[in-house]
Amino acid sequence: MLTAEKDYHVRAAHCEYLASDDEVYETLKRVTAPLSASWAKLERAERIAIKFNQDKRPDYRVRHEGQLQQLVSEKVGRSVLRLLRERTKAELVAVDVSFYSMYNGATIEETTTFAPLFEEFGVRYADGTQPPYKVCPVPGGGQMFARYVLPAEAVEADELVSVAVLKSHAFMGVTLALKNLFGLMPAEPHNHTRHYFHHLVRMPYMLADLGRIFNPALNIIDGLVGQAGREWGNGLDEGPAVTANTLIAGDHVIATDACAAHLMGHDPQSDWTTEPFHRDRNSLLVASEGGFGTVNLDEIDFQSEVSAPVGKYYAALTDPTETVFSWRRTTAEQGLFYRDNRKKLIDQYAGEYILLQQGEVRWHDTTSTLKKSRRLLAGDRKDEAMWLKLVDPEETEGEHYEVYEHALAQVNRLKNGALTG
Repeated sequence: MLTAEKDYHVRAAHCEYLASDDEVYETLKRVTAPLSASWAKLERAERIAIKFNQDKRPDYRVRHEGQLQQLVSEKVGRSVLRLLRERTKAELVAVDVSFYSMYNGATIEETTTFAPLFEEFGVRYADGTQPPYKVCPVPGGGQMFARYVLPAEAVEADELVSVAVLKSHAFMGVTLALKNLFGLMPAEPHNHTRHYFHHLVRMPYMLADLGRIFNPALNIIDGLVGQAGREWGNGLDEGPAVTANTLIAGDHVIATDACAAHLMGHDPQSDWTTEPFHRDRNSLLVASEGGFGTVNLDEIDFQSEVSAPVGKYYAALTDPTETVFSWRRTTAEQGLFYRDNRKKLIDQYAGEYILLQQGEVRWHDTTSTLKKSRRLLAGDRKDEAMWLKLVDPEETEGEHYEVYEHALAQVNRLKNGALTG
């Protein structure tokens, strides 16, 4: 009996983290060769945008035995560019929106870790901290917002490649090819501050939206050296190195990340309150629920030379479970309060950003950049979330408030289960 062809294809291979450049290249060539749908798109493209997880100030870069621990390794970066140069005739553009340039005052020259590689392979760097930008509708209407402001260089390319690291994330559980796309989000003065999106409840749905907009043709995850616990930090006890000796590639961002999460020892079909999703929902599951990709490994043509787990991966617990429950509940309540009291708030705060807490505006300004942490702004109400919102009479971003209804129902369901179990 013939079996149906699966829509998603992912490959994983063993590759020693101390392997030579040529050995890494040959391994990457092997794991990407079966991805015919990816290569068909890339070989037709005239311009390919590449989002590497590579932006960091030099003094913040962490290495393990000489290998980058929190960023894509130079060996993997060189192999990706070599492969694209050999298999395509496209113009290659590396697009990034430097966090350290936007928030730490560093220059692009300082933060672009891969600048020597871009020069070596004739890759143009596009600085997404500066215009031009495009307002991009989400195919299908979006799960969190209907549209996003994004760098034109990224969205106008014929295809995009996402190259990420196999890492844990303290807030999102994992950070892989999908979360890597968040690095294409501009901030003030051209867009909301990143905290606007990197917010309890919003972020998993927002990441699913970015996945739909960019829909990378090829997704590569560098698992030579990764990090457990959290995504950044000093790379020591709070975020230890994991030498997973693995390279992963796939033709769909959600399926690729689902297989990567599995290799990390996680269930890609699990959700909030299950390791590693201590703080928020599983963005991969959220995307799958919305009809974009799958987290069911049975629906993926997944072939691997390595077995799970490839290392000891876990997400750091940053706050007590009770506090997270309270924050999620009150975040959802404030989102729904805004929806139900929108006209009154527009009359008072049109064109401004507000922080809502317990139905009160605790802060407002024309900029979304907070001068203090919400933990401090919350005062003596530290278990009550502060929900950040642009008071736009036209609601041009198209926020989906039903997400907060779902979040509130989930909190109450889990809370009641915990109390009665």
